[in-house]
Amino acid sequence: MQDRDLSQYSPSRSSTSKQLPCSHELCDQGPNCKNPEEHCPYSVKYLSEDTSSSGFLYEDQIHLASVGGNRQPSSAQAPVILGCGRSQSGIYLEGIAPDGLMGLGPGGISVPSLLAKSGFIPHSFSFCYDKSYSGRVFFGDEGPTSQRSTPFLPLKGKSVAYIVEVESYCVANSCLKITEFKAQVDTGSSFTYLPHETYEQVLAEFDKQVNAKRITTQGFDYCYKARSLKLPSMKLVFSLNQSFVIEDPTFQVSDNQGDLSCLGVHAMDGDIGIIGQNFLMGYRMVFDWEKLKLGWSISNCQDIGDNLEVHPTPPPSGASPKSLPIIEQQHPASGHAVPPAVAGHTPPKPSAASSLPSRRQYGITSLLLFVLAICVI
Repeated sequence: MQDRDLSQYSPSRSSTSKQLPCSHELCDQGPNCKNPEEHCPYSVKYLSEDTSSSGFLYEDQIHLASVGGNRQPSSAQAPVILGCGRSQSGIYLEGIAPDGLMGLGPGGISVPSLLAKSGFIPHSFSFCYDKSYSGRVFFGDEGPTSQRSTPFLPLKGKSVAYIVEVESYCVANSCLKITEFKAQVDTGSSFTYLPHETYEQVLAEFDKQVNAKRITTQGFDYCYKARSLKLPSMKLVFSLNQSFVIEDPTFQVSDNQGDLSCLGVHAMDGDIGIIGQNFLMGYRMVFDWEKLKLGWSISNCQDIGDNLEVHPTPPPSGASPKSLPIIEQQHPASGHAVPPAVAGHTPPKPSAASSLPSRRQYGITSLLLFVLAICVI
């Protein structure tokens, strides 16, 4: 696997780029489309810091390579939708992930959904972060047979996000009462968010078991002097009694109080929490939308390709890989979306009207509806 220099996307320099017309099923214009050949616009308003992005939708090709197995290496090209940003505001102006954001959610316009609809891969992918904040994505990965798993749940009767049931939250040997809640598993969120009642119980128990003075700094309520600090273990218990041990929920901060170890957990309004990157590190997380389950197994993230076999398969000869399939209409131009990956920001505490936190630079992906790129025309 080769590293490549990051750069801005330029539709005019891509031989496979095509404007998405507003008459296309994936365009949100609907009755507002006066000319079928008119370019489909998008507008996304994020839930933090007056941040937004607007531009136009393009269709282009993503290049896939096979991994693992004894077969000859193969490659394929598959169509995806790009939101090509022309106008950005808010934290976009302070710096953004260089190549933009990749949509990995279950919505029909996301990258895994389009690849599966085109027949290239099963509707599943894995994501793995290591402790250096680097990671890998494998489309079509359904995980090892030895992995643990828990089912995805519908939200308000619809399957719109990766929602799981947390039956209990444990700190060391203490599994706390009344800590059951639903949570969105979000690879794009740097930190983890708990409903207020759960947050208060968990953090009070955590603080009681830490033999150190608690310090508040830089928007984090539970920090401690990092030197010789022994932290209690933490785990989530999902449905079917499936345990998920959190390898290291803390991160290091240096300020005028010295080197601190801070717990990357915040409170949020509402009854749905967010399981973010800091809880997922050290695991091969499998988002299997075909079987509607979340899988996980311990991994160093670098050797997944050695014991994984995924071969992207082009559609049968009767189906063209050069055009997008007809799928359910999505709405990238309406509603709200998660904030973009931006360097140097501490996520604010969300409210019921602002239920998803800010992203940071090391958030490689975000569960957006589609791929968003900052473009050079």
